Amino acid sequence: MDALDILTDLDHVIPYFQPIFSADEHRIIGYEIFGRYISGGKVVSLGPFFQDSSIPDEYRLEVDNTVLTKALEQALSIEKDILLFVNRDAEVLTHNDGESFLQLLLQFQEKGISLNQIVLEIDAADPKYDEIAHLMNYYRTYGIKIAIDKMGDDSSHLDRIGQLKPDIVKVDLLPLRSMNLSPVYRDILYSLSILARKIGATLLFKNIEMVYQLQFAWQHGGRYYQGFYLGKPDEEFCVRDILKDKMKSEFHGFILYEKRRLEAVFDVSEKFQAKLQDLLSKNRKTADYEEMMNLLVKSLDDIAFRMYVCDEDGFQKTANMFKKDNEWMVQPEYYQKNWSWRPYFLENIFKMRHDKKGILSDLYRDIETGETIRTFSYPLNSQEYLFIDLSYEFLYRQEGLL
Repeated sequence: MDALDILTDLDHVIPYFQPIFSADEHRIIGYEIFGRYISGGKVVSLGPFFQDSSIPDEYRLEVDNTVLTKALEQALSIEKDILLFVNRDAEVLTHNDGESFLQLLLQFQEKGISLNQIVLEIDAADPKYDEIAHLMNYYRTYGIKIAIDKMGDDSSHLDRIGQLKPDIVKVDLLPLRSMNLSPVYRDILYSLSILARKIGATLLFKNIEMVYQLQFAWQHGGRYYQGFYLGKPDEEFCVRDILKDKMKSEFHGFILYEKRRLEAVFDVSEKFQAKLQDLLSKNRKTADYEEMMNLLVKSLDDIAFRMYVCDEDGFQKTANMFKKDNEWMVQPEYYQKNWSWRPYFLENIFKMRHDKKGILSDLYRDIETGETIRTFSYPLNSQEYLFIDLSYEFLYRQEGLL
């Protein structure tokens, strides 16, 4: 596609709209605007044109503004709470100090488009990102929302989210095409979801192409969803409730699955509680904690791979009992180490002391082994607590624990 052919034929430059759905309403809450070009009777994407840095910025800006102008003309007829997602390359956006984009929007504000409907998408990996942060904050004073795109591939841009505090964080689910998802990818998404919640940003998952990707997005705190599974880009707007019944039915399935998973976690926790109460009551005359753990490893050999005792301040009162190559060994170097710095450690200590029962942790990667595990924490008394790390093999055998 020749750039000059496009620039001299702007009548055939048109907008396409891809719907974005919400988890709370099961309906369309917005559209992402894409540029298309009618060439030889076929509609082709303008993505390669906008991404070609060899094309002068003013040329790309002219085509960008043509697409946006035509899109906003069409959007005058839709409901005023529908969001319009606009992509902009930083180089193009900063041409004329960013005023071209703003002035175009202000013209349509006079026609009835609210600037609160506009969501400006910026690529998190854009090399000029830091230079345009002040411009983003300037746009916000007009009510324009900011979205950071291209998150999910790595965690190298988390600082930019914290710096800009966007309204929306877009997460790419293309890596989820394979069911063999990397644990690192899950860790990145977990970090993103925590950070988004802390700064009050909404997670939007894009490139959803299959139902399991939709379920994954729902499980990981996604409020907004976008992708071919839900709707492809089109030259016309859709009926807002087009997928309401379908999404309600699928989300009901997600909820039932999650309830079963939580019930499985609760059942395992209750069984551990009963098992430890029984084992410890039978060994009340045990002289010390080392002897107690030597007895426990015999009963928990096919379940645990590490155990130790800490006091309420997080200081380890015993050595580690650690299972390696199917043999239990003592790790005395862990005695008196302090674990109060771990997330939720002191909070869980307080819960156990208050409820007088154990807690099964969420899934996490063990620092030493690198495996996905859970920990069962159990109050021995009001000052000392037993920690039992459950092996991946055990979790794998239990439905709903992974």
